[in-house]
Amino acid sequence: MRRFEKSVKLNNVCYDIRGPVMDEAGRMEAEGIKILKLNIGNPATFGFRAPQQLIDIMSSNLDKTEGYSDSRGLLAARQAIIEYDKKKGIEGVELTDVYTGNGVSELITLSMQGLLDYGDEILVPSPDYPLWTASVSLAGGTAVHYLCDEKSNWYPDLKDIERKITPRTKGIVVINPNNPTGALYPKEILEGIVRMAELHDLIIFADEIYDRLVMDGKKHISIASLTDKCLCVTFNGLSKSHLVAGYRVGWMSISGAKQNAKGYLEGINMLSNMRLCSNVPAQSLIAPALSMEEETRALVVPGGRVYEQRECIVNAINDIPGLHTTKPEAAFYCFPKMDVKKFRIHNDEQFALDLLHRQHILLTHGGGFHWEKPDHFRIVFLPEVGMLTEAAQAIGRFFDGYRQADPLSDYGVDE
Repeated sequence: MRRFEKSVKLNNVCYDIRGPVMDEAGRMEAEGIKILKLNIGNPATFGFRAPQQLIDIMSSNLDKTEGYSDSRGLLAARQAIIEYDKKKGIEGVELTDVYTGNGVSELITLSMQGLLDYGDEILVPSPDYPLWTASVSLAGGTAVHYLCDEKSNWYPDLKDIERKITPRTKGIVVINPNNPTGALYPKEILEGIVRMAELHDLIIFADEIYDRLVMDGKKHISIASLTDKCLCVTFNGLSKSHLVAGYRVGWMSISGAKQNAKGYLEGINMLSNMRLCSNVPAQSLIAPALSMEEETRALVVPGGRVYEQRECIVNAINDIPGLHTTKPEAAFYCFPKMDVKKFRIHNDEQFALDLLHRQHILLTHGGGFHWEKPDHFRIVFLPEVGMLTEAAQAIGRFFDGYRQADPLSDYGVDE
């Protein structure tokens, strides 16, 4: 009988945020075990609620959004996105340069499919948001990972980027604010990336979904605002800042050297037309949501829930012997480092499984973000302070005495 295997295009694709460790958590939940899920940035799970005004707007618009929209999106939504881009200093975006999507994820995949041929390369950060690497691979390209340096607040290593540019490199992905580290890139780092992109004629793909979740009085700078000589594709959405992840509403804006990318832009438009349009009721939220800044800002100032949860988890993690985390300046993730010699960790996925089995806490190991060393993991700090404190205490108990077994023996604690 004929056997059907997965496509070879999936050989280099992983998405361990929802991978084998999460599958094991699902099996345990089916047995009645309660799992604290610190692996996915899903605000609704932890009691965050979208502004009531947005819910009311969507409800009132349901009977007006039953049909398809223009494949790029509703006119009012795209006009609001253009105005938002202008506020961020991104000039030259026209109505035909804006595409709404079922979340940013759909548009990331679409942007890679429209560009890449077999053998083409895209520079992607390490650690990365794994959908970028997966989308490059599925489109037939090769993701070449450049280093983000923990010793420099997780900023991109400009020298490493320069070393990895080849004649096959078509673009560079910049995730700012960064997921999984929570880093916010300063202007001089962004300018350095722009200089290399201009010199080597690279497209800049700017993932800025967390640009409104910035703390400590810092300001996000959109990299597309720093150049008109490169083609820039900027991604954003409402999932995180307005707490509507399930509504699936994102967008991308195209700016800069569009005159050099006629064929690519035709491909983007073709792919957009093929999927007809994105969720139209969700599109109706874009214009009103982008005029609601105070609701988001209240989360990330002292006393705001996201700010206080960050303070809690950073202090708690840094109090655990053998762990350390750089303080994130944006988003709701931190990326702690483990002392691999102290804990004898050689397999970070096994560490995540051990933690799940012993403390019933689910998180994502660093390898899930294409970080090569088995010495990091990501924590989502969306639970309220009390729950985060309990989680940190449980993690501390886990590491107290934890030693990963020899690779040739059963995993567990070496006495």
